[in-house]
Amino acid sequence: MKKALYLIGSPNQTTQMRGVAQLLEDEYEPYFSQLYYDGWMRGFYKWLIRNNVLTGTIVQGHIKEKADKYLAQHELRNDFENRVFGHDYDLIVCCSDIIVPWPLLAKTKSVFVQEGMTDPLNLWARFVKKFTNFPILTISTALNGMNNCCDIYCVASPGYAEHFAKIGVDKHKLVVTGIPNFDNIERLRHNSFPHRGYVLVATTDMRETFRPDNRKKFIQHATRIAAGRPMVFKFHPNENMERATAEVKKYAPPGTVIYTSGNTEEMIANSVELVTQYSTVAYVGLALGIPVHSYFDVDDLKRKLPVQNGGISAQRIADICRQFGQFAGTGPEFLRQYQSASAQPTLMSAAAH
Repeated sequence: MKKALYLIGSPNQTTQMRGVAQLLEDEYEPYFSQLYYDGWMRGFYKWLIRNNVLTGTIVQGHIKEKADKYLAQHELRNDFENRVFGHDYDLIVCCSDIIVPWPLLAKTKSVFVQEGMTDPLNLWARFVKKFTNFPILTISTALNGMNNCCDIYCVASPGYAEHFAKIGVDKHKLVVTGIPNFDNIERLRHNSFPHRGYVLVATTDMRETFRPDNRKKFIQHATRIAAGRPMVFKFHPNENMERATAEVKKYAPPGTVIYTSGNTEEMIANSVELVTQYSTVAYVGLALGIPVHSYFDVDDLKRKLPVQNGGISAQRIADICRQFGQFAGTGPEFLRQYQSASAQPTLMSAAAH
């Protein structure tokens, strides 16, 4: 049987990769690994790890531990850095192209799957893009796509196809599939979360990923939006929970409810308004028609909103992986053939926009 390596990261990336792997396991024996560098970049990457530069990211610290625990709980084979089993793989499915095993990608077919929202293209990210070849220096997902190293890029929407093309992806490699976990948001209306009728405030791990965050100002901003209505705060899982909790207790109105864990999407579905910083969950509110406040341009978020296809994105991605695995040509050549044979209007490359 052929073998596929699925590169994972956050819990969301890991569950998405597993979903695709399950649909392909009759043809590809699945193996998983945390994101890693190999080849000439490995020394620099290991230096960053040794000096704890990446502790607040998906590749080091408790987020990586969550992914490893998930693999162990579900008895999924962990070929960490391709050094446990050492297979020659027939397919690589990536959740990022910022950190990639270059030598393996050079000889193996690869498919990129967008995880969710990309971080803002701020001044530092623009500097990194203009003057370096190392998107990892942003310590964020802002330059996901800049390496343009995968054969095919599966993205959330036509708006994101345009975005990735601007970042550096060959537009002929892009295909709009929707993305797992964000393609059937309507189902969230039916949930068991006990509260309703509140303003939900979903924070971001900006400080943990070396970005400035005036949390006092943000809490006061959210309080003004709530205008006396009940408030619920849900922290990003990567945050310093003790610090974040103390800040809400100090600056938010008495009686504000705090959650350090739980299903954020279901909390949004039961809310009347959503206040976020930089978070993919803004798309949940927009898809459900809930008023959303974000540090991002909300009109731009609406343009990039992941397509809602009833939860079949993983099937579309698996279908592309399956057919591309049998194809003799390049990614762009495959997509030209694949899209001409497809009647689905959402399966379009950025070239069509």
